[in-house]
Amino acid sequence: METPGSQSSLHRANLERVVRAVRMAGSLTQAEIARTTGLSAATVSNIVRELKDGGTVEVTPTSAGGRRARSVSLSGDAGIVVGVDFGHSHLRVAVGNLAHQVLAEESEPIDVDASAPQGFDRAERLVERLIAATGFRREKVIGIGLGVPGPIDVETGALGSTAILPGWVGANPREEMSARLGVAVHVDNDANLGALGELVWGGGRGARDLAYIKVASGVGAGLVINGRIYRGPGGTAGEIGHITLDESGPVCRCGNRGCLETFTAARYVLPLLYSSHGSDLTMAEVVRLARRGDPGCRRVVADIGRHVGSGVANLCNVLNPSRIVLGGDLAEAGELVLDPIRDSVSRYAIPSAARRLTVVPGALGSRAEVLGALALVLSEMGDSTLLDGTPGTLSTVPAVAASAAGA
Repeated sequence: METPGSQSSLHRANLERVVRAVRMAGSLTQAEIARTTGLSAATVSNIVRELKDGGTVEVTPTSAGGRRARSVSLSGDAGIVVGVDFGHSHLRVAVGNLAHQVLAEESEPIDVDASAPQGFDRAERLVERLIAATGFRREKVIGIGLGVPGPIDVETGALGSTAILPGWVGANPREEMSARLGVAVHVDNDANLGALGELVWGGGRGARDLAYIKVASGVGAGLVINGRIYRGPGGTAGEIGHITLDESGPVCRCGNRGCLETFTAARYVLPLLYSSHGSDLTMAEVVRLARRGDPGCRRVVADIGRHVGSGVANLCNVLNPSRIVLGGDLAEAGELVLDPIRDSVSRYAIPSAARRLTVVPGALGSRAEVLGALALVLSEMGDSTLLDGTPGTLSTVPAVAASAAGA
């Protein structure tokens, strides 16, 4: 039996530390593992050799700084993870391995008025199909990450009343999908998953403190503090769409007036262009037209940017992030929207906070949330699962992870 402070327990802790570093990064050289974990190069070399002999990691030749190196990643057949992203008008599913490689991915439209059970039915079918397409056995699934466009109640796992999908209020995606697929399900809102996706794979790489802003049918922010998603005790941290900009403004779906969302979300701003551009206009089309020089669309995009910048300035004053990553269709507008955001930040944020902030577009586009769902599973899974060779199984239902567990 291992005792605290014993040589065997210290060795086990070092094994888990190395596995955790590789799991979160996808792949690292042995020198990078040493820097990340604080372990000596000799200790890392011995641990990597042990993990390789046990089939937990794979080691391949690479180069770093012009010098030969060895890249370490988790074994490709150690298990797979599944990401599911429910959006306002889409369902996207991805299957990846523990080396951060996406093995299969598919998206299909979804009716926003569909009930939660209908959405779960479609997700279940798509997940099963993509798992089969990878060639892996069902027993290799370690966990599923699931994103929804709304706040998740930390204690119950139910979707909150301000969710974008009207037929989903009160639904419990975590319990429902776990019962259907027989594997641990980790649930979070789409903005948090977008933040995770960009942090691991995209525009947030290398940042320890950032906010991912998503402007779509609603407006939300995923907050990363010291490298971890911050959800708050109630799971509603980052709901910047409900910052009040004008107490006499339009009534928001939350019941207040003049929320940031009422000046920036698609449902509120697209009607401004209906008389000149037609009522079938989408935000993606507005962005495309703005990039081509359409004056009306450029004005709308710039106005959205200025309003979003006001919300970002509030975040700067309270949290002082080093980076803002803009996601959703709006990110494709590039400097047409980023410059107005920066202008508002420079006007309303504390100068010392504004000077340290960079505002960048997301690198993952519409894939940010589903890749974030994969990253959520990778961050929540225990390292003992890999070291002990006991991956999750679809034949028995393990304990369902709490939706607010630290990322």
